[in-house]
Amino acid sequence: MLLPRIGPPRSTARQTVIRKTVIAASAAILLFGPTAAVATAQPDHAPGLPAELVAAVTRDLKISPDEYLHRAELAQQVAAFATTAQRQYPAVFGGSWLDDAGKAVVALAQGPGADEAKKGSESAGFEVRNVAKSEAALRGEKSAFERWLEGQPESVRSLVRGAVVDTVNNAIAVRVDQVGLPMPNFIDPARVIVMAPPVAGEQGTLQAGDIAGDARGALAGGDGYASVAGRSSLRCSLGFNGTDRNGNTVNITAGHCNPDIPSAGSGNAAGVYEMNGDRLGAQLGVFQKSVLGEQDYSIIRINDQAKDRFANNGVRAPGAAPIPVDGVATPVVGAPVCKSGARTGFSCGVVNAVDQTVQVGDRELTQSFSANICALPGDSGGPIVTGRLALGISSASSVADYPICEIPNLIGALTGNVPQLFAQPVHVVLSDNPGLRVRTN
Repeated sequence: MLLPRIGPPRSTARQTVIRKTVIAASAAILLFGPTAAVATAQPDHAPGLPAELVAAVTRDLKISPDEYLHRAELAQQVAAFATTAQRQYPAVFGGSWLDDAGKAVVALAQGPGADEAKKGSESAGFEVRNVAKSEAALRGEKSAFERWLEGQPESVRSLVRGAVVDTVNNAIAVRVDQVGLPMPNFIDPARVIVMAPPVAGEQGTLQAGDIAGDARGALAGGDGYASVAGRSSLRCSLGFNGTDRNGNTVNITAGHCNPDIPSAGSGNAAGVYEMNGDRLGAQLGVFQKSVLGEQDYSIIRINDQAKDRFANNGVRAPGAAPIPVDGVATPVVGAPVCKSGARTGFSCGVVNAVDQTVQVGDRELTQSFSANICALPGDSGGPIVTGRLALGISSASSVADYPICEIPNLIGALTGNVPQLFAQPVHVVLSDNPGLRVRTN
């Protein structure tokens, strides 16, 4: 996982300069895993996938909808296998992922249990890749890097954002803010990666007094909403519809979408409103719980008069037909994923890092995953799916300064410095809130 950045937080002005200048850096661009699938196929409409999602899959992943569903399912098989392998073969298990062609790969080092682990991997239908180091050895190197960094001057520490076990490359990857920093000799220079720091935030100018007429119809993940607390307001996207431990109707979205986090769950909690164009519609609910720090999620308690509109398991591009969510998934490197948001609709990519900690402004988001997907202000809080499974909530983007996704996507195609979307895993939210459920029917 990425380490928290050591040293005092940078100023907002300095972060902006880095975001603007990092595009020109000639560092390695691949973060911690595959960036996109390379197989091509003719578009077709797989059962249960709306046309807008099919278009995003074929455009961004360049695979068919059926292949998208297949890879998503295979990734969950890999996740289940990895959980067992980590426990049974700790001395040799080197990680697992989907490669660019969508094949399941298990990395194994030499050591006790290697033959048994290989047989188990191959019998499961996974490709075995021989590597020099186990995950346990890589974790030891990461700890050594942490100790080395503690002894460096502030001028170095302040520019290192963290290190991660990079299983795809069987190495330690280090994220930095600029090229040319000194590194210990066991760090591969090719795995020192310069990236724009992720940013979260959606500013609005709406107030509760600016009310438009009420709207009707179902509301699903990806639809926009406004949150209002006094004169402060934010625009975000609804996440996954669900129910809490008491059976109340809720929506799971981002923590930073609450403009008044301390008031969550109180009688003064910030309100959540439907958007009718650029004006507020009816109040939909209030923030029942908001967490912003190591995690980034909110649970919106839906008002009784609006709960029937949330009694669905849909995720959609705003105004389009939904994809029905039928379960919850675990992030896997190489897995195909698609996000929906009120600002940019559906866009897809692959997971390239899991179980990481990343600095977002002055806070550190832990247990997050990232994918090569463009998201812009207003998309935060929206759902991320893999196949038909709920995977995450959009939290922060490396390209939030751009007005449209076409610009960073083009820059990424030319330089390899692709957009990165950092996300809050749904399964972590559910684990932290016993009885909380994502609607699956």
